[in-house]
Amino acid sequence: MSDLKLFRLDADGRDVELGGSTVALEVELQRRIETSMEAMLGIRFLASEYPTGPWHRGRIDSLGLDENGTPALIEYKNGADSGVLSQAVSYLSWLDSAHHEFEALVKEKLGSEAAESIDWRNPRMVCIAAGFSHHDRVAVHRLRERIDLVRYRVFEGGLLSLLLIESTPGSARPISDRRQSREREVTAGAAGKDGKTSAPATATAGAVPGCLQDLYAELDEALTAWGEVEVAQLRRPGTSPDREPETSRGLTAAHADSEPLAD
Repeated sequence: MSDLKLFRLDADGRDVELGGSTVALEVELQRRIETSMEAMLGIRFLASEYPTGPWHRGRIDSLGLDENGTPALIEYKNGADSGVLSQAVSYLSWLDSAHHEFEALVKEKLGSEAAESIDWRNPRMVCIAAGFSHHDRVAVHRLRERIDLVRYRVFEGGLLSLLLIESTPGSARPISDRRQSREREVTAGAAGKDGKTSAPATATAGAVPGCLQDLYAELDEALTAWGEVEVAQLRRPGTSPDREPETSRGLTAAHADSEPLAD
């Protein structure tokens, strides 16, 4: 048995199967789940029809934060859609570049404490549809993203069933650890041979707000993730090649490989 079956006891004491169906409009399913999202999915609702901007060119059906503080994106399909996985990966790609935007939304809806405790290591995508193709169910296990495929059915009497049919754990991305590593590198690079940090170096490091350091870390990660980006360490003008650069090792210049321009 590959699908959920519901039965109702009739007046004769016999169980009669209830016929399941799908919703006529996708928005019916979306509104119903958004209203009771925490009870149904364990996800706190944040926003509906959230725009992803001109690059990703879409609107995420629902945004949320699950019980573990993990960002969650929910997409609904009233029928079966073979393009649901490509859409899911595209939206998770948007989330990778919108940490500050998402944190601001969480702070607005759930408060500062929830925003500060977001776990960015393994964002979650939940796809809810009437059905998924065999290829979707196989392909989801080849992706590094955390994706849940959930099949829904509606029954007589206003009943709604949600059945998890495929789930992949994804690959954790310890972004917070990388940020901490960058901060340690700044401290180590600023320390002298005697183990003490010079006053100018301390002032320079402290002059950069933490929010900008986090923003830089996300930009650097997004650029280097493309695989065709060269990373070079910057030096101040006049710095000797034999001398350790005065700038932090965390500060890099990234540019795509290209042919040299003609004179």
